[in-house]
Amino acid sequence: MDWDDEIDARGLLCPLPVLRARKRLLALPEGAVLRVLADDPAAVVDMPHFCAEAGHLLLRASEEAGATAWLIRRGPGRGA
Repeated sequence: MDWDDEIDARGLLCPLPVLRARKRLLALPEGAVLRVLADDPAAVVDMPHFCAEAGHLLLRASEEAGATAWLIRRGPGRGA
């Protein structure tokens, strides 16, 4: 699957991966796909929770080189 933008948040600790994803999603149009790479163990819980709360669609999470790669489709959001 292709994506429109990407954030490499490897090495960042909670809550920075989610905060960076939130900021980037605000700048993208509805329906755009953001890829986020993070290796913080807390992000495994935080990223799906953020998507559900903000109205974004978590398309996929997969392991990639010691990190988790999320594909998130921007929804209409509730404050993104």
